[in-house]
Amino acid sequence: MSKLNKLEPLENLSLVDKAEIRILKFLKENNLQPGDAIPKELEFSEAFGVSRTVVREAMLRLRTLGIVDSKKHRGMILTQPDIIKNFERILDPTLLGDDIIRNLFELRLILEMGIADFLFEHKTQKDLDELEEIVSLEEENSYEKNRFSLDREIAFHGKLYQMSNNPTVQRFQRLLLPVFEYEYLQEARRNNTEYQYSSGQFVTHRMLMDNLKVGTPETYRNAMRRHLEPHFDHVFNSPKK
Repeated sequence: MSKLNKLEPLENLSLVDKAEIRILKFLKENNLQPGDAIPKELEFSEAFGVSRTVVREAMLRLRTLGIVDSKKHRGMILTQPDIIKNFERILDPTLLGDDIIRNLFELRLILEMGIADFLFEHKTQKDLDELEEIVSLEEENSYEKNRFSLDREIAFHGKLYQMSNNPTVQRFQRLLLPVFEYEYLQEARRNNTEYQYSSGQFVTHRMLMDNLKVGTPETYRNAMRRHLEPHFDHVFNSPKK
């Protein structure tokens, strides 16, 4: 131990970490755009004073994130990263901690409430007709007053996200489905009694759909908040670990 005490502490950042940061700084300072070619590994290594292996590892990280890519006859170029795809690689509820799952479930509730104005801006008669089909089908097959089957929930709310006319939001909703399914099943196990709504009435999917037809973004948000009341109660009343 006496010999170890004489050693200087290691820096927090490795050479690869530093090279990655310097490359990103270079891309920003030179205002490179997606599709632009970037310097070769050898050029970076000579400029940074590190081995080409260090630069190659740093570039591999950036390539994994989708920030750079190699093109035939062009070498490395700057690309537009697919943020959602990066999330897809790691978003497995069985691999995430309870706090992360809770935060993601809360994010889903935030999206449900915030989407109202976009639904009213982009809704079409075709959208409303498709919602009518979804609601009619679930009413034919649902026997519980306050709870629809998971597949009906996904069908209805998935259609709402589609109506937002925002591809990123749609992909993010699909990305959150495993978390939603996990939390839905966990909640089903916890709640063995019928939920008592503060208004005394369960806001059904049909009520939400009718609100979309003749209401306003504000009335729709209020209806959606009441529809999701059990989920909000669970989030607000469960202690964080």
